[in-house]
Amino acid sequence: MPKEGIHPKYGNIHVKCACGTTFETRSTHKGDIVVEICSACHPFFTGKQKLIDTAGRVERFRRKFDKSDAGKAKTAGETAAK
Repeated sequence: MPKEGIHPKYGNIHVKCACGTTFETRSTHKGDIVVEICSACHPFFTGKQKLIDTAGRVERFRRKFDKSDAGKAKTAGETAAK
C-alpha cells in the first residue's frame, strides 16, 4: 500500500472529445479533460487514413519495385531455359 499523504489523489475523471464522445478513466488530473481528437474520430483508428503522395514518391517507388521484379523474373527465366 502507498504511504498516506505523499501521493496525489488518483480518482475517476471524465474525458470529452470535440466529436462528442465521452468516457471515464482514472487520473491524478484535477477536473475533467477535454481533448480535440480521440480513438473514435482519429483517422488511423477509423480506417479513413489516406497516404499522402508528395512529389510522386509512392508511384516512383512502385515503378522501381516493378522493374526490379521484372528484371529478376527475366533473368530467372533465361537461366531456367539454358
